[in-house]
This record gives sequence, C-alpha cells and structure tokens, in this order.
Amino acid sequence: MAGNPMKRRKILWSGLGLVALAALVGAGWIMSLPPTPVLAAAPPIPAVEAAATLEALRPPKRARPVVAVIPITATETTDYLMPYGILKRADVAEVMLLATGPGPVRLYPALTVEPQATTATFDARYPEGADYVIVPAMSRDDDPAALAWIRAQRDKGATVIGVCAGALVVAETGLLDGKRATTHWFFLKALRKDHPGVRYVPDRRIVVDGGVATTTGITASMPMALTLIEAIAGREKARAVAREIGLADWDARHNSAAFRFSRPFATTVLGNVMSFWKRERLGLELTPGMDEVSLALAADGWSRTYRSRAVTLAAGPVTTANGVRVLPDETGVDWPEARRLPAVGGRAPALALDETLRGIEDRYGARTRDVVAMQLEYRGRR
Repeated sequence: MAGNPMKRRKILWSGLGLVALAALVGAGWIMSLPPTPVLAAAPPIPAVEAAATLEALRPPKRARPVVAVIPITATETTDYLMPYGILKRADVAEVMLLATGPGPVRLYPALTVEPQATTATFDARYPEGADYVIVPAMSRDDDPAALAWIRAQRDKGATVIGVCAGALVVAETGLLDGKRATTHWFFLKALRKDHPGVRYVPDRRIVVDGGVATTTGITASMPMALTLIEAIAGREKARAVAREIGLADWDARHNSAAFRFSRPFATTVLGNVMSFWKRERLGLELTPGMDEVSLALAADGWSRTYRSRAVTLAAGPVTTANGVRVLPDETGVDWPEARRLPAVGGRAPALALDETLRGIEDRYGARTRDVVAMQLEYRGRR
C-alpha cells in the first residue's frame, strides 16, 4: 500500500532538520548532497505535442463542462483552491469544491474552507458524472471513499487530473497503470516505488495519457488550468485569463533537474527547524471578495518557511471573489502590526506569489525564500 503523501510531507519535511542532523553525524548525508541545481531554460514544447495535449483535454461530454475538485481533510491548500479559482474566473465551466463528507475541510499547511457540496449531493445533481475531476494532494492517498468516487467518475467518462502529489492518489485508483505521468519532485521516488507500472515523464509540467492528466508541483496548477481553459474555450480566452492572473505565457515546459534536494536546501531547513524559538505566527486578514488563489499562495508560502505559519484573521467567515467560504483561524483582527502580513485583496495570483517570496526574503533571507520556492516548484516567471 502506498504511503500517505500529506502525512509523509508533514513528518518528513517538518522533521527534516532532525533527520539531516542525524545523517550529518552518522554518515555525512548533507555533504553528500549536490549543490544548488543550475537553473536552465527548458526548451519549448513542440507544436505537435502541444496540440495533442489540448485535444486530449477537450470536454468529453458537455459544451459547458462540469468540473469537480475532490479533497479529504488536510488536502493541499493551493492544489484545492488554485484550479477552482482560475477556472471560475474564466467562466467557461461549472466548477464545484467537493468533499467526501459534510463539514469544513482543513487545508495544509493553512486555511479552513467550507466545500460547496459532498460527493453524494454532486452525484444526485449530476448522475451522468463530471467532465473533469481534479484531484489535489491529500493527507492520505488511499482514502477508500475518495478512491471509489474517482474510479466511478472515470467510469462515467470524466477526465481525471492529479495535481502535484495528487498523482499518488490517482495512481492508487489504478488509473495510471501503464500510463505516462509526472508529479511533484519530492514524491517522485514514492510514485516510482509504490506504482512501478507508471511511466514517469521528465521535463513536462503537464502529462496527459488515456483520459488521465498529472502535473508537477503546486504552481503547475496555473498552466494546467490555463491549458484546460484553452482546451474548452480556445486560445484567446486562455490568454485573457492569463493576463488577469499575471502570466504572460504558459505551457508544459519544465526543467525537472532544477528541482531536487540540495545541500543549501537541507542546511537552510535544518537551521530554521533548529531555531524553533524564532518561529512566528503571522496574521493574514481575510476580507470579503479577496482573490482565493492569491490567498492560497500567500498562506501556503508563509507557512512553508520552517520559521513561520500564516494565521487567518476575521470577525467571522469570509466569502472570496469566486464564492469560497473561508473560516478564520482566529475571530478578530487585533494583531500586532509587526507580525501582520500584507493584505491580499484582489492582487493577481502570479504577482501575489512573487510578492510573497520577496516578503519571505526580506524577513528570513534569500535561502529561506529558495526553500519555499523549491517546495512550490517555482523558479520565477519567464
């Protein structure tokens, strides 16, 4: 049985400092790691391949397709909200945030949201199934209810899209057996070990094969969503949405060798974890109508420094620009100014991510910024 990706991340990444220290004492593990990978420009995607990807992602059933984003508790923050927010902004599909059961969903590493429907109510409303099912990274990749529902949707003809470590969840359903796929660099080893029938494709942010798509790290949700918009509504619509979210271009190009464990990454995480007395809780105020994708990126980024955690503040639940109801961690906005994060508001998501990384660098240094960017599998926009 495959391991649980979100639990593995919490345990391995949060405990990376202790693991690295033990390895340093016992076998010089840190010194054996490579230096910072060299960032090289990835070559463009051949036109024939790009066209084939779009064709494979055409709506399988409806002219205005139905998209379901399915989580369980502790689903990845950005994996859950980014595809939803970008697709809702485009207004080319019916998009719903689901859960396998009633009640709020606590996202990792930050935010609590209320799903818009359960899988049962979705099935009652759409007995013929979704057109697309987006599967984010989850706290466990073998949740029986989630796996059964994903399989049933694929049987009804839905295209299944595993975002980031959501590929491990899709692999656990058996839908990736014998197919080409990718995933977040941190979980690649687990994917290959637990699912040897999956054929890994390097240097691609998006891989589609036989009605199933997978992506690399968290920020691949942006090009994936734009590619899906292009497949549904055409290139011009996708360009318009890309401008709105702050991207000049997008495609599946990727330099896989640039994302891996390195000596600077390990030593920075070790230093931040060991400096536990410096950890901060940083307040992030929720405001009605804020962009949910920008919110997810800010909360996620500030919660991956190993020095800080984003705490959401509001007098009560807040509804975002595209109808996501977010529950604050603390009711009230009385927070020390020195530990208050910049307001998100309606900032374009790509700009919000860049500003978040700049803020992390200003507060904790360039190496901590790089640690966060590596986890998000983001090395800046072209």
